[in-house]
Amino acid sequence: MSDPEVLISAFADEAANHKTALEQMTALSAIGLRYYSPRFIDVNGTGEVKHVVDLSQDEYKRLLEWHDEYGMNVTSIGSRVGKVKLVDQEDSSKNVFVPFDEYLEGEVRKTIAAAQQLGTKLIRGFSFYHPAGEDQTPYIDQAVDQIGRIVDLCAKEGLIYGLEIEPNLVGDTGPMLATLAEKVDHPNMVCIFDGGNVAAQNKNPVQVYEEYVAMRPYIGWIHIKDYRIDKSLEWEGHVDEERLKNFVPANVGDAGHELVFRDLREHLPAMTEKMQKLGVPGFFLETEPHLKGGGQFGGFSGPDGMGVAVRALCSCLDYAGIGYQLRNFADIQADRGF
Repeated sequence: MSDPEVLISAFADEAANHKTALEQMTALSAIGLRYYSPRFIDVNGTGEVKHVVDLSQDEYKRLLEWHDEYGMNVTSIGSRVGKVKLVDQEDSSKNVFVPFDEYLEGEVRKTIAAAQQLGTKLIRGFSFYHPAGEDQTPYIDQAVDQIGRIVDLCAKEGLIYGLEIEPNLVGDTGPMLATLAEKVDHPNMVCIFDGGNVAAQNKNPVQVYEEYVAMRPYIGWIHIKDYRIDKSLEWEGHVDEERLKNFVPANVGDAGHELVFRDLREHLPAMTEKMQKLGVPGFFLETEPHLKGGGQFGGFSGPDGMGVAVRALCSCLDYAGIGYQLRNFADIQADRGF
């Protein structure tokens, strides 16, 4: 019996020193990947870096030409949807507030349009900021309502909204992501596990694994980053995202990928079937390693760092008995028509 397989993807902007499309396509295809999630990109090589949802029609057309030339496909839109405040209230953060109806018709619709332009079913998103320093519980219903309205818009266009676990948001833990998914209760919403985002909250491998298990019934894909806990920093319940600097490859940190992948192997066939029924090619593991730095809206690893991150992921998958495919000589021959 063959090993169950995942599809490996990456946030391509992390692999590009200048964020150009040429750098991004070259780096990922050289590593052996065929899938990526666009986020920040300079399509034309002019030095103008834009978020993918802000591209012009001509830029989308040119980006699709790059995809054809390099054999790349879009996994998801690496959106920033949901990284705004729930309420217009001053707090210790720099997060912005946008009235929700305005946000829905602006940022959310732009993101949906980007997914349609680039031929993906998946949108990565978040679960909104409650006021920093306050208990998130009173804000759960509002977050559920807003997420639900986003999911409804996505579903009308045949798209899936993936809710990523992230520090400082209403959805900052596995149990809370599970609660949000249960309350939204829509087949077009799944959750995205990210062990590094959990370990960055000073949680050890067993705690990270427990949070993965809590949200496992709702997981649609997984982001791969890892974090080494800095024991000199006292945990105060809030992550200063600008200070995060301890990101490491997936085989050396505190995110417990060995525990997660051993469990994933057993559940992967069902997870893959669920995503394929939604029109997705398979179950994605997506590297977002932040090896040279990361913050609230992105990170950077460089082409060398992305290579290290993908090789570390592959070593973890090999150990756990999970299959994957990178480009090989047969693929090159097929591309040449042999």
